[in-house]
Amino acid sequence: MNMKGLEKFFVPIADALSKNKVLVAIRDGFARAVPVVIVGSMFLLISNFPIKGWSEMIASFAGEGWEKYFNAVTAATFDCYALLSVIGIAYAYAREKNVDRIASAMVALVVFLMITPMKHPAFVNADGKMFSGFAFSNLGTKGIFLAMIVAIISTEIFAFAVKKKLVIKLPEGVPPAVMDSFAALIPAGLSMLVFFFVNMLFVNTPYGNVHAFIYQVLQAPLVGLGKSQAFEVIYQFLGSLFWFFGIHGPSVTKTVFGPIHKALSLENYELAKAGLPMTNVFTRAFSDFFCNFGGSGSTLGLVLMMSFIAKSKRLKTLGKMSLPAGIFNINEPIIFGFPMVLNVNMAIPFILCPVMNTIIAQIATAVGFIPVTSGVQIAWTTPIFISGYLTTGSFNAVILQFCMLLANMAVYYPFFRMQDNKYLEEEQRLANETKKDELDELSFDDLKLD
Repeated sequence: MNMKGLEKFFVPIADALSKNKVLVAIRDGFARAVPVVIVGSMFLLISNFPIKGWSEMIASFAGEGWEKYFNAVTAATFDCYALLSVIGIAYAYAREKNVDRIASAMVALVVFLMITPMKHPAFVNADGKMFSGFAFSNLGTKGIFLAMIVAIISTEIFAFAVKKKLVIKLPEGVPPAVMDSFAALIPAGLSMLVFFFVNMLFVNTPYGNVHAFIYQVLQAPLVGLGKSQAFEVIYQFLGSLFWFFGIHGPSVTKTVFGPIHKALSLENYELAKAGLPMTNVFTRAFSDFFCNFGGSGSTLGLVLMMSFIAKSKRLKTLGKMSLPAGIFNINEPIIFGFPMVLNVNMAIPFILCPVMNTIIAQIATAVGFIPVTSGVQIAWTTPIFISGYLTTGSFNAVILQFCMLLANMAVYYPFFRMQDNKYLEEEQRLANETKKDELDELSFDDLKLD
């Protein structure tokens, strides 16, 4: 298949995915939870900072058991991630459907809690009373995919009722807040009624509840896929390939792969909290900090070469301008300024480097050179080396990142040099033409002899 054939095949798919309202809502909904999750991760990092004697040092002035105060913040974010997701996704989807965002998010939250088990026969106290309440497992790791489904369906029902004008209209002069509340009454009631019957249906099945059904039928198989060796390789390959055609790769791929990354990350957090070894390699942190350096295509090595060894003014200037952003994993200046989009000469290293990094980091994890990334989630803009240490607690991760950065530079070098020489020749030719034009404009008639 030639380049035009690839473009004809991939571009429509990527365009459809990037414009799909459901996928956009899921992507943006998860993004809504990022700030609080990062804050929760910071508290988790402080309570489990990878320095020997750290806990004892803090306890010397904060007292024994100081970690519980930090763990409470972490639990409020990680253990309730499904709640954050259902609110964020419903809000984002309501925006796409042009209906009341706050009301849609509140309805989705209520619906999610309606179908979440509150009685747990497996847990009985000494008096023989059954535990009653929401389990963190359903509100966190195991509830992510159900949260996505509930948010989309409940908002869809809400929007349907609004479209069909199944709303209560109050006379003019009524305060807007009161008017909006009554306008949302029937759509909210309809959405809740639908899930009321859904809950009744699943309670009378062998699964016992909707949570168990979705987890066993949908989430567990998808998470299992995320644990396969090909998962991250495919993700990185597609992300770079879409960027090559001028389509924001991560925006497309994260809508599909993002929920799986989050589920795997939260599983590691749950395992660590229980004192068990973490087993999931392909977490969000692994993807962000061990597969790409400097942004999509792992272009940090390229930017460093542009800044310090490029001969053409174009690449040297672009490199120096892009380096500060590249350190923080932002590389749109390179993607569109180099450019990488539809640049056949740079397609090989741009697509190859993230895939190569993924395989190397996977092998390094498998042989025990670096630990599995923890449940800590730090901002994707965290610079190289710092990110490696914070997400693993191992200095070996810093060494690995450095070695992969050098490997990326080696892969990019011949293609970079070819492009650099091309731009240098163009600059020299332009300079010669300019000089020639200046000489042609000279006239001896302008000379005055005294």
